[in-house]
Amino acid sequence: MTTDLKLGIIGAGRMGITHFSIANAHDHAEVTGVADPSKLVTTMMGKYTGVGTYKDYKGLLKGEELDAVLVCTPPAHNPEILDAVLERRLHAFVEKPFMLKSSDGERFAAGFDAAGLVNQVGYVNRWNDMFTKAKAFVDEGLIGEPLRFRSEMFSGTIVRDVGEAGWRATHANGGGAVYEMASHAIDLIAYFFGAPDSVGGTTLSKVYSKQVEDIVASNLFYDHGLTGSIYVNWSDASFRKPTNKFEVFGKKGKIQVDQHGMKIFLAEANEAHGFKQGWNQLYITDVFSSVPFYVRGIEYTAQLFDFVASIREGKPVRCTFADATADLRVMEQLFADDAARAAGDAA
Repeated sequence: MTTDLKLGIIGAGRMGITHFSIANAHDHAEVTGVADPSKLVTTMMGKYTGVGTYKDYKGLLKGEELDAVLVCTPPAHNPEILDAVLERRLHAFVEKPFMLKSSDGERFAAGFDAAGLVNQVGYVNRWNDMFTKAKAFVDEGLIGEPLRFRSEMFSGTIVRDVGEAGWRATHANGGGAVYEMASHAIDLIAYFFGAPDSVGGTTLSKVYSKQVEDIVASNLFYDHGLTGSIYVNWSDASFRKPTNKFEVFGKKGKIQVDQHGMKIFLAEANEAHGFKQGWNQLYITDVFSSVPFYVRGIEYTAQLFDFVASIREGKPVRCTFADATADLRVMEQLFADDAARAAGDAA
């Protein structure tokens, strides 16, 4: 496909507005319609941007001639939405965690692939230059065979008792630290090594929330011997912004990386990269890629421009529905392992 793409956005919250600005900065894509239940949001967008506005996805799909949609709604709504999108044979970008059940994820991964439709999920860290550079170092053997990893994420999202109001307060709407934040930490693991085969020693702890977990801790195992851990805390007020930290230990050294920088320890110097024996430091300014439009981070533009390129040029998709479904299986294992541990403690 070489023609310009007409895009629709379903859900005009924070991420929907972010994607609206990015998509309209692309030379070969244009958002022509937006669906959101908020009358205020659609009125303002219609008045100041001129796009078609609708109260729900049904009106959008009926009222606009689209090539693709960007789905930015709570995951509980996504099966119904994607059934309609698939029926219309539209390409789809969906915000993470995409679904709440891996069985639904498998169904849509198979359905969109069978229809030849580009399907992508917004696990944005796969487009962060620090993580992509760290993965390249691991893949080329810079630190030798990976033996152990640690994936962490922190934020001050829930730092007081907020009761049971809001979508974050229940699993049914995609709330809780597993769906909202551990999904990112899990996907980073899968990006580097593929999805783990099993989990163990899981604890899901409450700090302020009544119905969902605020802290996630677990161990992850691969049948070939690689092991690692995950720790996620969205009730840590010492973090102003959500922060991912990733560490990989190998026979020749280790890598510690977050969204902004990387530390590399090597047992021997690596002349090809100009790394000395011992500690080396890289910053995002050393490796960042260029994008034509910046909002929130280079990776947000990069992932959406890749989505457009996958439709127009057949570029491979970095995070498919199938990839996101593999993450969901790990999340389900975390829930089941914690429940089994709690049942054992109560016995």
